[in-house]
Amino acid sequence: TDEEVARVLATVATRVRRLLRRRGLEAEEGRDLPPDPLAEQSVALATVASASVQGRVALGARAGRRVLRLGRDPDAPWITSRGPRQAHLDGFDLHADVSAPAGDRARLEHLCRYLLRPPIAQERLALTPDGRVLVTLKAEWHDGTTHLLFEPLELLEKLAALTPRPRINLVVYHGVLAPHAARRELIVAYGSPEPEQLEPSAARRDEPATVSKDRRYWAWADLMRRAFEIDVLACPRCGGRMQLIATIEDPSVIRTILAYLGLPTEVPQPRPPPALGEG
Repeated sequence: TDEEVARVLATVATRVRRLLRRRGLEAEEGRDLPPDPLAEQSVALATVASASVQGRVALGARAGRRVLRLGRDPDAPWITSRGPRQAHLDGFDLHADVSAPAGDRARLEHLCRYLLRPPIAQERLALTPDGRVLVTLKAEWHDGTTHLLFEPLELLEKLAALTPRPRINLVVYHGVLAPHAARRELIVAYGSPEPEQLEPSAARRDEPATVSKDRRYWAWADLMRRAFEIDVLACPRCGGRMQLIATIEDPSVIRTILAYLGLPTEVPQPRPPPALGEG
């Protein structure tokens, strides 16, 4: 219910603040803010991150100004999104209206793909005639904004703010998927014994291989097809299935094959970055 979601959010907010205080990341009453670890490592990156959460520009000629919004009504009132099983509290938001029925693996995969989607879809980016980058929003904002307009440097700084730092976990597992959960071994596939592989019958040896639902290790080609919908084993000439024939490591043989195919046999020298003002 909405009340249960609100109670969960209140608990989460309390525990997060408690954790921040315990780690010295939240200022206590009457004390100054603790030093920013990111600013100590990189002032530029901390500046970019701070501007990003404020909707402002950190670098270039428009530094300090707000990101350009198209369609925005400056007098539009702030509207907090309301819907079933949603809660908002002091900057914390919780949305619990999406679920996957038990046993619906397709729905679960769709939800996981949504959670792991990239920060921006390629088809929503476009270059304007004056060289700026136009970002089309998926849904209109409460103030009427439909597009964001960036100078190229401004877009790069926003992407830099979204780029995880080294050695940062991108996926954190909770509940039964947590590392020390008592029932984890009943849920995850790896760590359990491999299912017995039966020798295929003579009639099935010539049939195309299919992906087993029980297997834990996916071939690279299968992962490319599932993740990016790219069939890397489809021959671009005849449409047939390509197969691994041999692994060649002898440099002389490699050069001979490349020369026969009309491909370069030497690694090109690295090109220096273009100077400013060059086309």
